[in-house]
Amino acid sequence: MEPAALGRLRRLLLSAALPPPPPSRSAHTGGSGAPRPRRDLYEVLGVPRTATAAQIKTAYYEQSFRYHPDRNAGSAAAAARFAAVSEAYRVLGSAALRRKYDRGLLSAEELRDAPRPAGRPPDASAAPPPPRAPAARPGPVPTPFNFDAFYRAHYGEQLEREQLLRARREQLRLRREEAAEQGRVRALSNLSLGLIFFMGIAIIYGLK
Repeated sequence: MEPAALGRLRRLLLSAALPPPPPSRSAHTGGSGAPRPRRDLYEVLGVPRTATAAQIKTAYYEQSFRYHPDRNAGSAAAAARFAAVSEAYRVLGSAALRRKYDRGLLSAEELRDAPRPAGRPPDASAAPPPPRAPAARPGPVPTPFNFDAFYRAHYGEQLEREQLLRARREQLRLRREEAAEQGRVRALSNLSLGLIFFMGIAIIYGLK
């Protein structure tokens, strides 16, 4: 066999013995290799990247209250929005996870294991419900979500301030009405005294 043919045969055998190259480790790729779009968590909550922790918390409570499944029964769009808002707050509500997210270092495992926001009702869509065992008698009826308690817990101070302002405005209005009424009574009294005085002078001159 010629040396050139022997060289080609040797290269073919070496290439067949080598292991295949490792797959690409680019993050957020689908089956076609194209990058998956990822929503910005700040845009989900509607806050800028410079927002404070208090602003992020306020935005989360407002949107979670608005899009809660109990308030939007049967709405798939509201349920998806509620899940997206909850996921965004799970990251941005934690100082450590927010720093990793801003630097692009947050992994899918850390996002999955992030704690749920405090005071938020359990998200039934996050995990499948456990199998229901047959029972001899019906259990207690689950308590519906109490929106009044939720609103008072997160907006109680604001409600108290509004009630105090309304009470002060009502007191100011009553004082103004009382002052106006006293002014009218005083004017009528002065007018009556004036009429009596002029009538007395007229009577005196009429007797002369």
